Amino acid sequence: MKEIISTENAPKAIGPYSQAVRVGNLVFISGQIPINPKTGEFRTDIKEATEQIIKNIEKILEAIGAGLESIVKTTVFLTNMEDFQIFNATYEKFFTKEPPARSTVAVKELPKGSRLEIEAIAYIGDK
Repeated sequence: MKEIISTENAPKAIGPYSQAVRVGNLVFISGQIPINPKTGEFRTDIKEATEQIIKNIEKILEAIGAGLESIVKTTVFLTNMEDFQIFNATYEKFFTKEPPARSTVAVKELPKGSRLEIEAIAYIGDK
């Protein structure tokens, strides 16, 4: 059975999609861009954007009693691969033990002019 996951602690969807969907033990988290859900502030600095996005993903997982350690796969979209080094250095601070599998893709553009978007898949066991 499909369960829609939604929290006020992460940015609301800006289109016809859910923040996340749980199917069995898997949670599929929609691509997140760097919006602070409390202030609406949009982060443009790649380090701050990375931090904000991962915090948003963490809040979505917290809504179902999970955390970043449950992520098994992320897909990262960058509009400029020159941002990769700063992004990667920031990202790795959140995944110090057993990091998830990851793909990083260069794209032409992202919603709201974002330089970065991250989507994730988490395995939550029997929670």
